[in-house]
Amino acid sequence: MQLESKKIIVGVSGSIAAYKSALLVRLIVKAGAEVQVVMTEAAIDFITPLTLATLSKRPALSAYVRDAEGTWNNHVELGLWADALVIAPATAHTLAKCANGLCDDLLTAVYLSARCPVFFAPAMDLDMYQHGSTQGNIYRLQSYGNSIIEAGYGELASGLMGEGRLAEPEEIVRQLERHFSHRSVAIGKQVLITAGPTQEAIDPVRYISNHSSGKMGYAIARAFADAGAQVTLISGPVALEIEDLSIKVVKVRSAREMFDATEAQFASSDLVIFAAAVADYAPAEVAEQKIKKKEAEFKLEMTKTVDIAGTLGARRKSQQLLMGFALETNDELANARKKLETKQLDYIVLNSLNDSGAGFAHDTNKITVIDREGLERHFELKSKQEVAQDLLDLIVEKWSVV
Repeated sequence: MQLESKKIIVGVSGSIAAYKSALLVRLIVKAGAEVQVVMTEAAIDFITPLTLATLSKRPALSAYVRDAEGTWNNHVELGLWADALVIAPATAHTLAKCANGLCDDLLTAVYLSARCPVFFAPAMDLDMYQHGSTQGNIYRLQSYGNSIIEAGYGELASGLMGEGRLAEPEEIVRQLERHFSHRSVAIGKQVLITAGPTQEAIDPVRYISNHSSGKMGYAIARAFADAGAQVTLISGPVALEIEDLSIKVVKVRSAREMFDATEAQFASSDLVIFAAAVADYAPAEVAEQKIKKKEAEFKLEMTKTVDIAGTLGARRKSQQLLMGFALETNDELANARKKLETKQLDYIVLNSLNDSGAGFAHDTNKITVIDREGLERHFELKSKQEVAQDLLDLIVEKWSVV
């Protein structure tokens, strides 16, 4: 969605990792962007221009003069045409040339002519990558306003293990998408999100929990991070991982642990989204040893857990925005409105277990958002990623007018 109709130049330099450029080009085209490949002469030894031209649906350029008739590949026009330039792989040689303004081929000429954002994805052996001159060149490129897509750790072409692997094409595309999805009012905002269930221990091997998967909260975290916010995710125990390293993840287990972690970040947050399904009750006492099955009946005394949204909502600052979730099975709107008021929220996101495809565990959700003024916004069944974008849009709209 973010790359739809964008014009992307993919620069390819002479590295064994150039084979990954084929997948990178394919993914960018699949995302709806126009792609123009610009190769160095050394890159042609590793991947053919025909392969990249076929995938990009444009001739892959490598020289100033295209054919025997003297058709000129205008580096200035290319630099003005692009919405972004990504050089992947970027060898130590190419990094050095770009960092020092050396311009002896079409790719470096396009780089020096580009008025668009530029991304470098380094690829080389670990000693080359760690060398002071390479790191100095990377620092200089960043000082010019360019972005570095950091090399990964793993087995290298030399057989050594270490940093220097070209970032995977999927990660490079994600970085591009994140750039184009930035919202100016969201950049730098401190966003705190809770997600997933809690587990309340009965004994060392048993606990009380619910069916929350955490998918909704994790999708919201990604959406706000992509928009440029500084996101902290307080996560209960889920089978999910966050690939975006900019998102700070704090893993907790019980309702008390979730409250403590959320409380610690609450005062400094511009927006808090209570998306976790926190247990309402926990065992009054936790057995130190596994409880043995003896009696026909087993009674467990329970006590209320801390009301995270309610407790922190009472401490809110005037400029903070708070959003909560209400999963209901009956009297949905009335229960959601009551929760909105009692917990002093700005928004309540209602989803009903009576709606097919909504609620826990699904990859989809159907929501109604109610704000403090009583306005209801109804949304159709969508993927949780799309729901997260809808919620982002609401908050961005609010931030834009305050």
